[in-house]
Amino acid sequence: MPVLTRLIPSPVVVDIKGGALADLSKVLADQRISSAGRLAIAVSEGSGARLRERLTPELPGADWFAVRGGTIDAAVKLADAIRGKRYDAVVGLGGGKIIDVTKYAAARVGLPMVAVATNLSHDGICSPVSTLDNDNGRGSYGVPTPIALVIDLEVIREAPARYVRAGIGEAISNLSAIADWELSHRENGEPVDGLAAAMARSAGESVLRHPGGIGDDDFLVTLSEGLVLSGIAMSISGDTRPSSGACHEISHALDLLYPQRAAAHGEQVGLGAAFAMHLRGAPEQSGLIAETLRRHGLPVLPEAIGFTGPEFVKAVRYAPQTRPGRYTILEHLDLSDTDIRDAYADYAKAISS
Repeated sequence: MPVLTRLIPSPVVVDIKGGALADLSKVLADQRISSAGRLAIAVSEGSGARLRERLTPELPGADWFAVRGGTIDAAVKLADAIRGKRYDAVVGLGGGKIIDVTKYAAARVGLPMVAVATNLSHDGICSPVSTLDNDNGRGSYGVPTPIALVIDLEVIREAPARYVRAGIGEAISNLSAIADWELSHRENGEPVDGLAAAMARSAGESVLRHPGGIGDDDFLVTLSEGLVLSGIAMSISGDTRPSSGACHEISHALDLLYPQRAAAHGEQVGLGAAFAMHLRGAPEQSGLIAETLRRHGLPVLPEAIGFTGPEFVKAVRYAPQTRPGRYTILEHLDLSDTDIRDAYADYAKAISS
């Protein structure tokens, strides 16, 4: 009887610990990613630039490239700068924008990409997607999964706490996204990849139910691993379905309708997940998500991040337009403005009681 299996695109190295940056060159050499240290390292003008001074003596064969902004133009410019230079790999050192730019640039020139995350704000650190600003707003571009991922907990602690909290919202929102995926399967027959769903759900549940906080190494490791699993789940499914549902549609709507006032992505999707769970008639799950968000200092009401109730209602109404073809609880219910206002009032009352 034949044995059937599949190859799962995933990093060959996931190094999450305090002091991981000190081992970066050794890890890359041991895994034959770059034995000679010929690296193109993309850094931001913030945390990445500060770490450049620290890492330059350890990586004498590397060339450094400053990246400004998370745009498609910045990614193309980086790709043009490193093309034809015989690098072993491209390293993205910084937050989500730098890593997304670097993933796209590395894919464009056909080089493996190493992600060195300086904060835990979202699950893009290990996903096969680059989210980049373009002339029409923001687009998602398919790219290979990073060949290696390094997270130094000491560096994570130096980042603003808000970035870690945003990662919590991102991980927990998986639970709403999986519920939407399963809804689409029941209503439309959309296939659900069981392995991808299991990984994304486990990532969300592990963060949701962990008793620690952002000051604990054990919690930071759990959050880091959850974000890694979310990225691999997307690689398995071939799209963002395991981690993106109504929660992300609501966040995208806030970004598009109020671009100058949008909050951190993880803050918005966490709030969106709690509200989406309420919409699907799961008050206990909605309450648990809201309770966990509140415990970690994340918003559970839009007013906490500068949006009025009517503005949030408008965003929820607009949200399905941000992902045409994706079926979530929002498309399923097809709520009117009045329905959304009533649902939001009920939600706000429920989580405040």
